[in-house]
Amino acid sequence: MSFYENHILPHIIGAACGVKPIRKQREKVVPAAEGVVLEVGMGAGPNLEFYDPSKVSLVYGLEPSEGMRRKAAKAIAASPVPVETLDLPGETVPLEDASVDTVVLTYTLCTIPDWQRAMGEMRRVLKPGGRLLFSEHGLAPDEGVATWQRRIEPVWKPIAGGCHLTRPIDRLIEAGGFAFDRVETMYLPRSPKFAGFTYWGSAKPR
Repeated sequence: MSFYENHILPHIIGAACGVKPIRKQREKVVPAAEGVVLEVGMGAGPNLEFYDPSKVSLVYGLEPSEGMRRKAAKAIAASPVPVETLDLPGETVPLEDASVDTVVLTYTLCTIPDWQRAMGEMRRVLKPGGRLLFSEHGLAPDEGVATWQRRIEPVWKPIAGGCHLTRPIDRLIEAGGFAFDRVETMYLPRSPKFAGFTYWGSAKPR
């Protein structure tokens, strides 16, 4: 990774992903996790405080960025649940088939280069009856906003660590072999519309 990706980008992403509207989304999703959890794209660990220690026995935090893992050390030390970090990308999950109860995916699917392979890995490691919990930003339904997303994305991606603004998150999750239990959408309050249209809910492998 470049100096920017390893030393500067983690601070930018940490600040952006720690704003109040995104914290509220994490609070809606993460407490529903149960058992052994795989968190794809743990980042600086902003989800850790929201896990319920009475329901979660272990969190595997998958995070390929050394800078992000370094930044996560404080959150891991304060975590209410045990955490084991895995320094690999979402396309390569070093866990056995059907070995986790919950996959948590928050503000990560926008950046994974091979999202199809990553979704296949999430589906592979989930136990029968396991759940995917997600909150992700992506393609807006309003054509005016979507037009700006397409215009901004080529400049946005290298600055924001490969983040795509135009991924239709619901369609990607379904194409990855999941069926929704629940999916909701909205523009996050006090957020720019081009980056603030959010999908959240839960799904199970088909």
